[in-house]
Amino acid sequence: MRAVLQRVASASVTVDGAVVSEISKGLMVLVGIGTDDTVADIEVLTNKILQIRVFDDPATGSMWKQSVKDINGDLLCVSQFTLFANTHKGNKPDFHRAMGSEKSKEMYALFLERMGKLYKPEKIKDGKFGAMMNVSLTNEGPVTLTLDSRKFEYVEQSQPASRKGSGKPSRSSIPTPAPTTTSVGPPEV
Repeated sequence: MRAVLQRVASASVTVDGAVVSEISKGLMVLVGIGTDDTVADIEVLTNKILQIRVFDDPATGSMWKQSVKDINGDLLCVSQFTLFANTHKGNKPDFHRAMGSEKSKEMYALFLERMGKLYKPEKIKDGKFGAMMNVSLTNEGPVTLTLDSRKFEYVEQSQPASRKGSGKPSRSSIPTPAPTTTSVGPPEV
């Protein structure tokens, strides 16, 4: 299960010209459900969304100190199967890793229900599942994070021991291009 989380001053969803949901300060959350997602993924993702600290502490001005619950903020959740697009082959996205419509609708309903149980149901807003929606938001920061309910499968590149753990590549690990020579004048025969 994946989510793209955005810290917003406001956000809204419009369907067929009518606003179906809107929030003030809080989080805009796009939610994608994969073919193998379970209730355990819902549990992991809902807890992470509600606990992640993306808001500043108003008393001290310190960044990354408060969660959406800490600020009594709103959440606008929108189901988005395109978060599971595979774009590695060709130019047309492949959505085979996204859960089918009927099952994902059930899972998404469970996701919203769990969010309401962990927080305040009146603070959890929703788009319209399966509809073509216009989503508007004012991103604060901007702050946008991608969350995944499972460990990433990416392979980390090994780093030289002298810089290991710093998160920055050492000069020796950055490939340098081979020197090139340019000759000026008539070509040799």
